[in-house]
Amino acid sequence: MTEPPLKWGILGTGWIAQRFTEDLLLLPGHTVSAVGSRVPQTAETFARQYGVERAWGSYEQLVADDEVDVVYVATPHTFHFAHATLALEAGRPVLVEKPFTANATDARRLVELARDRGLFAMEAMWTRFNPLIARLRELVADGAIGDVTSVYADFGTNAPYDPAHRLWSPELGGGALLDLGVYPLYFAWMLLGAPETVQATAATAPTGVDANTGIVLGYASGAVAVLHCSLTSGSPCTAVVNGTKGRVEVPSPFYSPHTLVLRREGAEPETFHLDVAGNGYGYQAEEVARRLRAGETESPVMPLDETLAIHGNLDTILARIERQAALTSRTPM
Repeated sequence: MTEPPLKWGILGTGWIAQRFTEDLLLLPGHTVSAVGSRVPQTAETFARQYGVERAWGSYEQLVADDEVDVVYVATPHTFHFAHATLALEAGRPVLVEKPFTANATDARRLVELARDRGLFAMEAMWTRFNPLIARLRELVADGAIGDVTSVYADFGTNAPYDPAHRLWSPELGGGALLDLGVYPLYFAWMLLGAPETVQATAATAPTGVDANTGIVLGYASGAVAVLHCSLTSGSPCTAVVNGTKGRVEVPSPFYSPHTLVLRREGAEPETFHLDVAGNGYGYQAEEVARRLRAGETESPVMPLDETLAIHGNLDTILARIERQAALTSRTPM
């Protein structure tokens, strides 16, 4: 018997909400039933553009809509906790755009709420669901490159400085780490797990957010992860996983790859290709549908406990950066 379509409600109307909705419209078995915005006209414009049935002029109206099966929270980072809470308290499962929340305390509270209500919740770390990333994990798990000794990943872009823009605004969760650095960090955790040691350094913008950030994670195995994110310069946006018997190269953009290259000692390179569907966000939407239809409340690919652990790591990195900035500001000229 054919399953009824999964009916999505889109909370927010910005760039990421638009890209995600474009991909939902490509997927069989999914429909966008409603969109919500704080401004009715914005919701109506979004609904007309994407053929959405209902446009709500408040988030409260959106989450109260009984024709919505699951809510995608697409507002800026600092609002994720409040808006996902709103949806969960209305009985709606949630897919929350990354980062899940702006800090580990709010992440824990949100996970507790979802578990108390018995509702599905997942962080929208779309990289995890790209089929080539799944293939990379299989190669590493099968010992194709031996034991992993290091992971390198970077994500940098040259963003025009505008203190009012969310990227540069501390009130909107701005900074390179929360917007871009989560990709290298989650990539390293996916392969190496929780680090034993964390080192971080950053150049900060006049608004106080981190603008150019380096992170080194150390592991009990002796492995290291060297990660970089930046709002001040474009970078290759690639990743490499090195092992005792070879390496896997992930060309740009490593967070939504079209290609993997496996290089093993004594063997010709093997290249894996993928024609990424749409913008690449549909893979995570399909995961949400699988879990909801199976009656499950979280995804084993992006489990909530890992989201919580990484948010603790993010807090540690931000604290290191803030401490460094405070010390630098006190250093005599």
